[in-house]
Amino acid sequence: MKRSFSFGQLFLVGSGLALVAVTYGLVRLAYGLFLPDVQRDLGLRSDAAGWVSSGASALYCVGAVAGFLFAARAPRTLVALAALVAGGGAVAMAWATGPVSFGVAAVFASAGAGLASPALVQLVARAVPERAQDTAQAVVNSGTGPGLVAAGALALVLLPDWRTAWAWSGVVALIVGVALLAASRGPGSGDRAPAPGRTWFAQHRRVLALALLFGAGSAVVWTYGRSVLVDAGAPDVVSVSAWVALGAGGAAVVVTARWTSGLRARVLWAVTAGAAAVAVVTLGTAPQSTPVAIAACAVFGWGYTAATGALIAWTTEIDADRSSAGTSVLFVALVLGQAAGAATAGAVLAAVGPGGTFVAGAAVTAASAVLAVVGRRAASGAHDRSVAREPTAR
Repeated sequence: MKRSFSFGQLFLVGSGLALVAVTYGLVRLAYGLFLPDVQRDLGLRSDAAGWVSSGASALYCVGAVAGFLFAARAPRTLVALAALVAGGGAVAMAWATGPVSFGVAAVFASAGAGLASPALVQLVARAVPERAQDTAQAVVNSGTGPGLVAAGALALVLLPDWRTAWAWSGVVALIVGVALLAASRGPGSGDRAPAPGRTWFAQHRRVLALALLFGAGSAVVWTYGRSVLVDAGAPDVVSVSAWVALGAGGAAVVVTARWTSGLRARVLWAVTAGAAAVAVVTLGTAPQSTPVAIAACAVFGWGYTAATGALIAWTTEIDADRSSAGTSVLFVALVLGQAAGAATAGAVLAAVGPGGTFVAGAAVTAASAVLAVVGRRAASGAHDRSVAREPTAR
């Protein structure tokens, strides 16, 4: 990394990682971490919590669609909006007086992550040499893990005072946004690729479907992962430590990036989604075992974060010139799946219990892994590359 990046590029990559850490780890995905304490203080029901998670996913998609439309033209503007939306939403969550105001703020804050990802893909693509692109994108995308670790550290120090934790998250989001704007001042505008057309979307059909499935299956952990540990009798320090382990697993993507960047995207997807599926079923069926639950959370964190990086690599394999647009579309599919999965899990949790709910989530997640590699000829990946170089229909 030191030989590949200049100081300015390192600053950009580090600031980008920090923005992902804040908008995803400290704001969007920390919802499940603080949920048990919010439910206790504000009376937020489990089914309502699922709908809040679904609404947050839906507004995330709105942010990602904005990224799809404007990332190539105004990535720094999107960065500023991402920091303001995530930071302002987190502060509003800290000030919430009831379940409705808290839910509205949580939904609003989630859009910040949707705005951030496509903008960061574009900024990194402009600033980092092509030989280091895959590693740089994987490192920036791995920011979710450190963000979750930071959220867990806040929880260990501050819980049951979840309000102060959200307030700190909001302040940090604003600071990181300013730092990234300073770091990204240098990169030029680059050439704008033509807008994606029908052929481009057709090339993405398979991976779009896989992202939907993965999002739906993994949603149960993000929404109810800590709750299932609390319900199994785990003390706060154990349930929060499991969340920190989840973040540490995500952060480990930085260490494994050199290896994973050498894999074809579909192979990387199968490996990481498969790992996440094993972790989901393990967490749901053995939440009473502290070592097993913590290990499952760490594996899930790595699998989920590396799988989202595989989505970036996959759309880059298909069409590198439109990688920011592809990231937006694929992340929208992922989060739409999460919205459906969270709402479904909230509805069935009381009926079948956490074990059955997590097993179902694991089955859907495993399906996304298996379908990435079955029913395809080995040469299909090369075909994707050759087709991607053809002009896209407009």
